[in-house]
Amino acid sequence: METGTLYILATPIGNLGDISQRALEILRSCDIVACEDTRNTGALLGKFGIKKRMFVNEDSREKAVVPALAEKLKSGLNVALVSDAGTPCVSDPGFRIVRECRKTGVKVVPIPGACAFISALSASGLPSDSFLFSGFLPAKTSARRNFFEKYKDFPHTLIFYESPYRIDKFLSEALEIFGGERVVCVAKEITKIHERFFVGKLSCVKSEVEKSALKGEFVVMIAPDGYEL
Repeated sequence: METGTLYILATPIGNLGDISQRALEILRSCDIVACEDTRNTGALLGKFGIKKRMFVNEDSREKAVVPALAEKLKSGLNVALVSDAGTPCVSDPGFRIVRECRKTGVKVVPIPGACAFISALSASGLPSDSFLFSGFLPAKTSARRNFFEKYKDFPHTLIFYESPYRIDKFLSEALEIFGGERVVCVAKEITKIHERFFVGKLSCVKSEVEKSALKGEFVVMIAPDGYEL
């Protein structure tokens, strides 16, 4: 029996107009949509008049559900893997089921689309030819500070995700270690109504961010030492 296909399907990070025609075709034709939260994905599917069986594959359950999801694929069912927003497996669940498919010969097909850090980097004005993406750093202050110290002299752009609950601490610690003259870009609410980019010296950007509404997810980019806008 021929196995099914796992589609790694990127969804919009805010503006629903960013979904691709190919993504919609796969969502309509697949047998199952594996998602983080059925409420979020259900709302997305509903916007486009799509009704599909959903299978929860969020972070805390991913390891446990991989065998069941793999069996569905081996039985011939086609599965679209989505996250709540953006590209699955990039700071979102998905790695384990993709690894299992690669081990067992199940076909994996990427359906490209939105990715928050790539979108932010492209519009930042910071060096983009080479970079290190580190996603969300650990919540503990000591772990974040250790990371900053380790990569303080890294010769390429550093990129991070941060939540509205820790962005102030993140920027304060970055200021202490990288210094106020380091060029940074902080992007928030990308593709949404209140999208904003704060670009400049870290000391100034930190002040501007703190004066704004700390809502939504943030992408923080730190340029190499010596870079000037």
